Amino acid sequence: MFNKVADLHKLCFPHKPWGANDFTELKKSGCEIVASDNGFIVWRTVLDTAEIITIGVHPDARGAGIAIAMLGIMENEVKKAGVKKILLDVSAENVAALGLYKKCGFIENGRRPKYYDGVDAILMEKDI
Repeated sequence: MFNKVADLHKLCFPHKPWGANDFTELKKSGCEIVASDNGFIVWRTVLDTAEIITIGVHPDARGAGIAIAMLGIMENEVKKAGVKKILLDVSAENVAALGLYKKCGFIENGRRPKYYDGVDAILMEKDI
């Protein structure tokens, strides 16, 4: 069922691709997964907080607004569930993702030193 999402993840993150079993386990653990031909988003909700686990857009489709659309879908879904805050972490080197999250209203609220193979993770949040 998650083979297409795993194939897309491999294109988005060739250095650390997740397989179909990874997505199956995420779903079993309570995560929500929304995917299209060119993008996906995975999140988990606990009480009134949601956490983005991963988001990706096919390299050939970047810049077309797919990530913004995926974030919008996710935000609408979690609002229905009573979520008040969305959390995420992102590599300090991922300039494109940092720009996307800031554009979508996320603010930096901390760091995890050397979290991503020696690179800091920037913690971000958005009140909704």
